[in-house]
Amino acid sequence: MRILIANDDGVYAPGLAALYDALADYAECRVVAPIQDMSGASSALTLDRPLHPVTMPNGFIGLNGLLEETPDMVVSGINLGANLGDDVLYSGTVAAAIEGRFTGRPAFAFSLVSRSPENLATAAHIARVLVEKHEQLELPPRTVLSVNVPNLPLDHIRGIRLTRLGHRSRAKPPVRQANPRGKEGYWISVAGDVEDGGPGTDFHAIMQGYVSITPLQLDRTFHEAFQGLDRWMEDIL
Repeated sequence: MRILIANDDGVYAPGLAALYDALADYAECRVVAPIQDMSGASSALTLDRPLHPVTMPNGFIGLNGLLEETPDMVVSGINLGANLGDDVLYSGTVAAAIEGRFTGRPAFAFSLVSRSPENLATAAHIARVLVEKHEQLELPPRTVLSVNVPNLPLDHIRGIRLTRLGHRSRAKPPVRQANPRGKEGYWISVAGDVEDGGPGTDFHAIMQGYVSITPLQLDRTFHEAFQGLDRWMEDIL
């Protein structure tokens, strides 16, 4: 089997290397990743210039590569940092997995809920186990599985839970700063606090020491709104 591994933290990210090492003896793995950190870029496209593949010293391909054979599966990560709740809207890790929707197999996005690589081995072990068992899954086409792993040693993980996305409150305001020449700029601030993090959510599972698996669908149509919109549209034209 051929697996395409990608991420958004960049081609030299420790999580990318850990994911490759976890899967390299299971499948034929190719790595294509951005040459620099692109966290928060979601599914952004580069439309104003060509992309040139570069094979890095670690053997991974930076920027963009044209694979000779279509991969059977796309696995993204391991992201250093959570992708919980509303984070999936902005996550390049999740977006990379979404690009694997055409393979016919579920795509995985793995995230370690920490900015430190201390427990990357835990996330790598979880990634290997889940990818190995993907053949037993019965999922609709184009399903993406977002997997968040608590920042714990493997023997402290309490298990795995199937979850829904929780929600955050509005993000904190941007932080204004002036450079030494007096020019003002703004830093994007921290994400909002957890607003919907009760039982059944990805936030709750992580806080309880469980790995969270959240199935994501690409159809963002709000079907429950159809009835109200039908009534509203009757008197418009």
